[in-house]
Amino acid sequence: MELNTLTAISPIDGRYRNKVSGLASYFSEWALIKYRIRIEIEYFIALAEMPLPQLSQFDKSLYPALRDVYLNFDENGALRVKEIEKTTNHDVKAVEYYIKEKLQGLGIDAYLEFVHFGLTSQDVNNTSIPLSLKECNEDVLFPSVENLIRNLNALAAEWKDIPMLARTHGQPASPTKLGKEILVFTERLQKQLDMVKTIPTACKFGGATGNFNAHHVAYPSLDWVSFGNSFCASLGLSRSQYTTQIEHYDMLAAYCDGMKRINTIILDLDRDMWTYISMEYFKQKTKAGEVGSSAMPHKVNPIDFENSEGNLGIANALFEHLAAKLPVSRLQRDLTDSTVLRNLGVPVAHTIIAIDATNRGLGKLLLNEEAFRADLNKNRAVLAEAIQTILRREGYPQPYEKLKELTRGKEINAESIREFIDGLDIAESVKEEMYTLTPENYTGVF
Repeated sequence: MELNTLTAISPIDGRYRNKVSGLASYFSEWALIKYRIRIEIEYFIALAEMPLPQLSQFDKSLYPALRDVYLNFDENGALRVKEIEKTTNHDVKAVEYYIKEKLQGLGIDAYLEFVHFGLTSQDVNNTSIPLSLKECNEDVLFPSVENLIRNLNALAAEWKDIPMLARTHGQPASPTKLGKEILVFTERLQKQLDMVKTIPTACKFGGATGNFNAHHVAYPSLDWVSFGNSFCASLGLSRSQYTTQIEHYDMLAAYCDGMKRINTIILDLDRDMWTYISMEYFKQKTKAGEVGSSAMPHKVNPIDFENSEGNLGIANALFEHLAAKLPVSRLQRDLTDSTVLRNLGVPVAHTIIAIDATNRGLGKLLLNEEAFRADLNKNRAVLAEAIQTILRREGYPQPYEKLKELTRGKEINAESIREFIDGLDIAESVKEEMYTLTPENYTGVF
């Protein structure tokens, strides 16, 4: 069968393809080849800029033509690389040969052997993959999280004056404001996003086993460590100073752990919203032609929050594996990181799908203020905390115990609370203070 959105095995390339198709520019096989070519070309230019003695006469006016090799890299170019790979049976060597073909067309045959000079394949892979992730984060993933934070902040502002019954352990608790409860999530998300952004995008660049052996034996007088640091910095990457054949991936593991925390917060939000919908705090906007249940016509299911939760679970399972697996490699290198890294875009895709679903769910919410009021009014026992605290302030004996006797296991209403206050041996001004208390106004400072 022809590969398309109906025949794809993975849902991110099938059912959800239209939601994450932009990630192909960062994580597809074509993208990986393009990033590898970019690294090789920029490395060649950096060698010419040093300059290496043998590149001192290289015509710098050719730099734009060199960069065109990756800037205009298309699917036909990728197919040519894969054709070369059938012979080399090595993906990075195929990229090297492809670049040499292109450079021959520019008439610079004398410099061809400085393509991939002194490098091992992991110098290319361990700069290409971090760079692709960095640019995806900056262009797509982080803005997606920031957009969710903006949407939540807008809802928090809209609902800042809506009092609601809080629930701790699932039981009625001191009232709060709906807007403040939304701000709990925006603060958590913003702090974790800020932390993830501080994690360096680390890379490995130092030859076969990280010591610049080949570079040093060819040009022992040159400072290859400084060159490597400068080259990686020019890409926006942070070069790890002491490595084996591969990057040790500790920073990438930290990134995965950070994204897990962000996703866990969103999952927590999804479950709260799902619960509020089940409590009828929110109704959901309907769309003509949509079906909530195949059997029950009345239902409007909270499918967006459920879809988000499912995708976040998959994303976090993969982030967990990446964080646990990648920093572990036998001796100077084994190949287990290679196949695992090819899946780096998968948890990113599921995260973006989840955020999109959460935003969609938030956009469907219709505030049911009557449900908020009704829940508060039937749980007036939550005023016991307020009354006993005022009594503590006044030095009244055993106020907690007296309120416990009044409220625990009993149905409390405005009349029973007033009768209790009437019977207290306290100043009338204090009684008046307590008479004004309602679940709607006992919401604290937010």
